[in-house]
Amino acid sequence: MRYPLRTWAGLLSAVSTLVMGQAAASPEPRAVLELFVSQSCSACRPADELMMEWQRDPSLVVLTLPVNYWDYLGWKDTLADTLFTLRQKGYAKARKANQVYTPEMIVNGVVSCLGSARDQVTRSIGQATGSVALPVPIALREENGLVIVDVGEGDSEAEAWLLPVRRHSQVAIHRGENAGRTETYTNVVRGLYPLGRWSGSPVRFQMPLEAVETQGADTYVVLLQTARDGKPGRILGAAKGPGL
Repeated sequence: MRYPLRTWAGLLSAVSTLVMGQAAASPEPRAVLELFVSQSCSACRPADELMMEWQRDPSLVVLTLPVNYWDYLGWKDTLADTLFTLRQKGYAKARKANQVYTPEMIVNGVVSCLGSARDQVTRSIGQATGSVALPVPIALREENGLVIVDVGEGDSEAEAWLLPVRRHSQVAIHRGENAGRTETYTNVVRGLYPLGRWSGSPVRFQMPLEAVETQGADTYVVLLQTARDGKPGRILGAAKGPGL
């Protein structure tokens, strides 16, 4: 079940509160890897397998976003969400690309590469990060049934998002290009929920913990991301929930 945005307005009490100083945080990640895949994509398995390796690097935030535009090939992706398809198309428009494809990897919201090519992903991480941490620190904690998100200082403006995540998913596919296979997916995103606007000063966001336990999610990720004309842009900060 996906909660409509108007429901979040009732759930988020005092959604953003300015906090003094910078929140204490664990070492910040250097890159967010978003892999766009489909259960109807016969070329996606190598990318899915590489995701299990990237996940072992604590400096990376690894996310799988299943898309639905290959459903016409004979199998409807059981994890896909139109929001993920729109997100991938938004990335393409932002860099003035003419098409989307699977398996595509987007690094830090700005660099695109073939998700099944280890060398391309490695180069893209270096290109997007320079091997340094994302610039804005984010600290997470759970308290009194709430997810509490403290975003530190910076010199830009962005939106904070909470993404429920299912760490492991196995899907038996019965039709289409992957008929007869069982595919394994790592850190599958199960929703995209806005927390609020960040304008460079330290800020705190809160969300009920029960609200992120949706569609089989067992943890979550928080992203701080710029946008222009409704298209997603550079990711400035990220934090992992329990178990990631």
